[in-house]
Amino acid sequence: MNAPEYLIVPLLQAFCWFDDGLQAHLQAKGWAHVTRPQSMVMVNIVTGVRRPSDIARNLGVSRQAIHATIAQMVDMGMLALEDDPDDGRSKIAVIAAKGQAMRSDANEAVNALTAELARRIGKTKVADLAAALGADWGVPPPPPQAKRPGTRAAERRRSPAT
Repeated sequence: MNAPEYLIVPLLQAFCWFDDGLQAHLQAKGWAHVTRPQSMVMVNIVTGVRRPSDIARNLGVSRQAIHATIAQMVDMGMLALEDDPDDGRSKIAVIAAKGQAMRSDANEAVNALTAELARRIGKTKVADLAAALGADWGVPPPPPQAKRPGTRAAERRRSPAT
C-alpha cells in the first residue's frame, strides 16, 4: 500500500496523525474541540489566505461551507471578519485575540509532535520529509488523454470515407 502511486494514503494518514495530536494537545490545555474544517481554515489564515472564497477554493469546498465554518469560529472568538483593504465588497478573516492564544498553544503542540515524530522515526527522516514536502512540486500534470468506450466507432462514423 506504500507504493508511490498510493503516496496520497500515507500523506493523508500523516496529516490526520498531526491534526489528531494537535486536537488532543489543545483539549488538554482547556480549549474547546476544534473540527478538522476549522483547523484547515486556521491553517489557511496563518499562511496568509484570508478571503473566504480563496479558502474555499484551497480546500475544494463551497463558499457557503467556508462561511458557515468561519461564522462558527467567529462565534467561538477565534476569528473576526474585517473589511478587505483590497476589495471593499469583501471581508477577510483575521485571528482574534482568543485565536492568537490558541495559536500559541497550537504552535507548542506542533513543535512537540514534530519532536515526538523525530524520536520515533529519526531526525534525518523528519528533515527529509520536511524538505520533500516543502519543495516546489509545480502544478499537477494534466490527466492522460483517456479513450472512452465507443470512441473509435464514433470517430469512424464521423470520418469521411477515403
